[in-house]
Amino acid sequence: MEIFETILNRRSIRKYTQQKVSDAQLEELTKFGMYAPSAVNKQPWHFIIFRNDNTINKLTEVHPNASMLNDASAGILICFDEKLQHDEGYGPIDCSAATQNMLLAAHGMELGACWIGIYPRQNRIDTLQKAFNLPEHVIPFAVISVGYPDQKRNKPERFDKERIHYESW
Repeated sequence: MEIFETILNRRSIRKYTQQKVSDAQLEELTKFGMYAPSAVNKQPWHFIIFRNDNTINKLTEVHPNASMLNDASAGILICFDEKLQHDEGYGPIDCSAATQNMLLAAHGMELGACWIGIYPRQNRIDTLQKAFNLPEHVIPFAVISVGYPDQKRNKPERFDKERIHYESW
């Protein structure tokens, strides 16, 4: 799939078929995440692939917008390591780039995916740190639900020329 088409047509998918995404496909998604740019190339990310119903239930209890995980084939937790980030505050920025790479890659692999925000909500961070037994310096950033799409979403028109400024406001 051409990159421009992928960028324009990727949508958040929240409904999935029962077809399972393979471990190899999930690992491939994390590979694409690891090729994202990061400040001073520190690559402060860690990824946890999960399918366990108990883990999913803990997450959906604390997160009001994570119900799509119940039907997804798997979830991927993206975390940043405070000891690896370039400086304070760079971990979330770097993980945003990794998350976007993974969402685009999922679309290119004809999978559906949805970004579920964790950071900076402290109750979500605390719950996921406990649920995944994370070290204190590893901070949950986002979860991506992944599966074979059971919905088709059309591309909305988002381009707004009034949001472009040249040289100054």
